[in-house]
Amino acid sequence: MSQTHIYTALAIYIVLGTIVAFVSRQGMGKSMTDYFLAGRTLGGFVGALTYSATTYSAFMMVGLAGLTFTGGVGAMGFELIYLSGLVLVAFFGPRFWLVGKKYNYVTPAEMLGHRYDSRTLALVAAVAYSIFLIPYSAVQLMGVGYLVTGMSGGSISFMTGVILATILAIIWAWIAGLRSVAWTDSLQSLLMIIASLVVVYTVVYKGLGGFGSLANTLENDYPQWLVVPGPGLFSFKTFLGLSLPWFFFSISNPQVSQRLFVPKSMKSMRLTVMGFLGFGLIYTLVSIIWGFSAKVLLPNLENADLATPTLLALPIVPKALALVVMVGITAAAISTIDSILLTLSSVLSRDVYGNLRKDTSEAKQLRFGKLAIPFIAVLALLFARLKLGLIAVLSVASSAGLLVTVPAIFGAFFWKRGTAAGAITSILGGGAVSIFLQFSGFKPLGHWPGVWALLVATTLYYLVSYLTQPPEQVAEEFLGYLSKELKEKGVV
Repeated sequence: MSQTHIYTALAIYIVLGTIVAFVSRQGMGKSMTDYFLAGRTLGGFVGALTYSATTYSAFMMVGLAGLTFTGGVGAMGFELIYLSGLVLVAFFGPRFWLVGKKYNYVTPAEMLGHRYDSRTLALVAAVAYSIFLIPYSAVQLMGVGYLVTGMSGGSISFMTGVILATILAIIWAWIAGLRSVAWTDSLQSLLMIIASLVVVYTVVYKGLGGFGSLANTLENDYPQWLVVPGPGLFSFKTFLGLSLPWFFFSISNPQVSQRLFVPKSMKSMRLTVMGFLGFGLIYTLVSIIWGFSAKVLLPNLENADLATPTLLALPIVPKALALVVMVGITAAAISTIDSILLTLSSVLSRDVYGNLRKDTSEAKQLRFGKLAIPFIAVLALLFARLKLGLIAVLSVASSAGLLVTVPAIFGAFFWKRGTAAGAITSILGGGAVSIFLQFSGFKPLGHWPGVWALLVATTLYYLVSYLTQPPEQVAEEFLGYLSKELKEKGVV
């Protein structure tokens, strides 16, 4: 596909997205809550769309499709683990929302710091979020880079796509904070789901003769791709290592859990979760079918992450449709980057700058957060430039590191005996294990870093908590308030 077509489609998308971002500024206040949480006023429909766009990024139509191309049907089981993990939102969502509104939390790290009565814990959690989310931001940039270079036959470079995505993410996050991101997310998520459905239907029927024909071809030519462990990728230990971080994704990844602070009501939160479940199931099936289609039509493709752009460049896909899908995938990636930029900038301003400069005003914290946005984006760009591996695997590696916050989050809501020392030790110890195993490639007993990181973090959290003094007064107030409110609202 020509550069002209690609740049024209992207230009239209950029103009529309920028208009939406500027319109969203109307009525926006000047507090950190207004900028980073959209004033806690999102309704269920917009909430579902922005939650979907934030979660389902370049990982899906590029990363998950590539994983299906490589490992077969096990990729679907792996992704469905994430959807099943939303049962956690049923328990944690109302609790996050209630305490966020009560104590005016802006970030998940701030919530942990208050619950355990420790500024140091908030600082440690903020640093952990920053370390592990930068690679995940890079994954989104890589997705855009692979997309434009694959569709253009290499005439547009990988780094051109990466730089373009970085600039857009900075601008849209800067304009109106989460309000801007939520509005552009709504546009982007609708675009990506509609375009992906249409293009999958087109490829399957024009290129493969229909879904029945695709199934028959897979059964006859690629039977191993229809079973687990399949062609060799999905052994039990690999599946566990990939799936475990995904199950806890909704509470361990701060750009997602922070969204639990923003619904305007409990009803809006329920609608958000239900809408996301429907969106997620459809998008998962679309991405899996897309990966299988690539396996049949492009069996000798060397780089699985190029399956999507190479498929879109085939003659069976009308150019206009291919461009719409390209824009949809680009939009998905940028929406996730935007959310991460806002979350990390809020964490750095509220939990790092705010804790190190205790007398600083909210206005200064907000100004610091805005200045942090381009800095974080450039770090992600530099990381993306390295092209360290498969997008799907890199995504899981980032989420595996964030697993170390899970014990402290569970304890915050369900264990009065938990202590700041236990939470800090679990995050530092589990994080160190995760980083060491990721960089060394060492897998004790064959298990992946996320498994060991969570095991170490959980052990340290409970052991150290038993040996140290809990913040009894804060815990009593925090959990007592929750118990009362949940009973009144009939929430389990």
